[in-house]
Amino acid sequence: MDCSDGHYVIQVVTDPTEVAAADWDNLLEAQPDGHISGPFMRLAYLQALHASGSATPETGWSPHWVLVWEAGILSAAAPLYAKTHSYGEYVFDWAWANAYVQHGLAYYPKGLVAVPFTPVPGPRLLARNQSARQVLKEALRELAQTQGWSSLHVLFAPPGELDHAEPGAEESGWMPRQTVQFHWHNRHPAEKSRPFTDFEDFLASLSQDKRKKIRQERRKVADAGLRFTHKRGNQITPEDWAFFVQCYERTYWEHGNPPYLTPTFFRAMESSLADYWLLCIAHRADGQPVACSLVALSDTSACPKVAYGRYWGAIERVDCLHFEACYYQPLQWCIAHGVTRFEGGAQGEHKMARALLPTPTHSAHWLAHPAFADAVDRFLQREGEGVQRYLDHLESRNPFRGNAPERG
Repeated sequence: MDCSDGHYVIQVVTDPTEVAAADWDNLLEAQPDGHISGPFMRLAYLQALHASGSATPETGWSPHWVLVWEAGILSAAAPLYAKTHSYGEYVFDWAWANAYVQHGLAYYPKGLVAVPFTPVPGPRLLARNQSARQVLKEALRELAQTQGWSSLHVLFAPPGELDHAEPGAEESGWMPRQTVQFHWHNRHPAEKSRPFTDFEDFLASLSQDKRKKIRQERRKVADAGLRFTHKRGNQITPEDWAFFVQCYERTYWEHGNPPYLTPTFFRAMESSLADYWLLCIAHRADGQPVACSLVALSDTSACPKVAYGRYWGAIERVDCLHFEACYYQPLQWCIAHGVTRFEGGAQGEHKMARALLPTPTHSAHWLAHPAFADAVDRFLQREGEGVQRYLDHLESRNPFRGNAPERG
């Protein structure tokens, strides 16, 4: 489907392989911090999700990417999917879907602008200027109406992209929603401009009970005879990737769920985006691997700005191994390499005990049904007040010694 809007040409793409990497990635890097936003919105990542069978119409993710062209240049774009469920999103709308069903209405399919299975904040409504972004938003809503979708949802976008999603469904149609993640910052709470010098320096900044707990947890893993190796990019061998996939799949199945991502997806990461990944491997003295965690990086420089905790798995049960693999080893690597922030993924108050602090994340929602839009708008305003109280409550549980550092 192609159409024009003044001097803009709007294109809807149902096959991500039709998009040129140069067009998409150049637009991504034109966003604020787009060049250090990780692999997630790069075309190779999104195409790999599709080509690997991970995010396809068969799994409930039907691409309807919206591209806005101006004089032959890609001026705006969004990875839009028609969804037949709400799995793999991490901003929960199950209650909205149930309410639709109770009133004899269909909530699915719905429209979703997001990176499948990826609760990482970053660019979503790519645009070279505000005018192009507004055309993109209008094109998204028009497509949703044409397709008969119940709603549109833009997840984990920076607030700057959602400036027009203001409270009041009657005013703009877009309704803001705030959720909470937990992020660690490489700055000493008593000297905000000073990063930690090493892991012991970080531990020394914590309250005594938190410091003692972390040392106890790390000691359990060390006493089990496990040591860690960190590998990045082409240091990660095909055997390492295969072991990671084994661990990743086993962890999902042990929790009673099929894994979202296929082995083919991770082979694509190995071949095209390896420098964006850090693998922390736990092994015994004889070199036998036992567990690993896969961490994404914001960029391919020697000292990336941000690290993102993503996946982990183990073939043996070892007390506290999850904490070591998913938090302490990545934080240790971040400190050693000058990484300024580590994002721990969706939910998890337990992360505060590891000095990951509450951080607001943002989304925006549009519902086609006026009565439901009004009800959801009122709900979101109440929920937003509750989130603010929740954030204030979490501040009182700050794990650092002395005064709490500023949020986020």
